[in-house]
Amino acid sequence: MDVLLIDEHQLFNAGLASIFEATGLFSVTIQALSLTQAVSIIEKSKTLPSLIILELLLGEKNGLDFLPILEKHCKNKKIPKPPVLVCSAYGDSFKIKTALKLGASGFLSKTDDKAELLKAINTILGGKTYINEELKIKLNKISHIYDRFTKREIDIINLLKSNKTNKQIADSLFISLRTVENYISKIYFKTGFTSREEVLKL
Repeated sequence: MDVLLIDEHQLFNAGLASIFEATGLFSVTIQALSLTQAVSIIEKSKTLPSLIILELLLGEKNGLDFLPILEKHCKNKKIPKPPVLVCSAYGDSFKIKTALKLGASGFLSKTDDKAELLKAINTILGGKTYINEELKIKLNKISHIYDRFTKREIDIINLLKSNKTNKQIADSLFISLRTVENYISKIYFKTGFTSREEVLKL
């Protein structure tokens, strides 16, 4: 069973590869060090890997962007989408919720141990979603807020939480600065927040 690792840190990829190969069940045949490289691998491959491990922080790029690209590719090619396990040290509750909504099969922290990793993989390969109990509690706390937002508002919140300026958000989403400001006003209205700092705590 082959695995695609998407992480900018080569040493982390090497560590995961050794764990997978030691089980005798997995072989890491492909590694991508950037979002661009990961997309290129997916688009050029005749067959997709059985499992994808995805980091959320890929240099200046957001790993979340890979999920809709993979979804669209599989839909266009009319092939099954492989399960994606997000494995990151940077996942807050809001980003994790977004990743799951975009099609990720689960989330694992880079601080978790080998046993937890293998448990997560067995769970998602079995067609289920993997989230540990502690994380479930955190996600439930923000669910009532998260569900109020439109897809575009969620995109903007995640960019705000990545410390992007309004101008950078506008450039990333190909919209005007005024439109970004209007969306942020709507986010404030829906949450009762009055500052970016409060949004960052979501």
